[in-house]
Amino acid sequence: MRHYKKSGMKLGTDASHTKAMKKSLVQALLANDRIKTTLPRAKAIRGDVDRIITWAKKGDLHSRRLAIAKLGDKELVREVFEKASQGMWADRNGGYTRIMKLGPRKGDNAEIAIIEVVTEPVQPKAKAAKTEVKKVEKVEAAPAEEAPAEEAPKAEETTEEKAE
Repeated sequence: MRHYKKSGMKLGTDASHTKAMKKSLVQALLANDRIKTTLPRAKAIRGDVDRIITWAKKGDLHSRRLAIAKLGDKELVREVFEKASQGMWADRNGGYTRIMKLGPRKGDNAEIAIIEVVTEPVQPKAKAAKTEVKKVEKVEAAPAEEAPAEEAPKAEETTEEKAE
């Protein structure tokens, strides 16, 4: 039975090897900001990287100790916490990584991907731009509605003239 076993991807290895491999990949990603690996491995480390960056944004001692326990490298943790304190991810509420698929590897046809840490600022939502366009259209539509209202009395005058 799987009582108290961590859920997640095994990545074709036993638990200790998976843990060591994920730790190594997270260290490489945070040190280099971009790595090339297989797609399942990239998806497996995405949550760990996001969690460490969230701890770095928090910036307290407990978060630093959690990050050191997860990474095992005090110097790398210091660098990540410095980047976070400088406001690198200040306007971002999650989604600190990006995965781009590259296609199959030639030798074994494994799906290859690039995973990178996102550094550019958050773009404003497209919904806000659409609502502004709708407001402008409504303002423009209002004078058009007044024009038919002015024409309506003219139509009534013509019917009165016909009745006489």
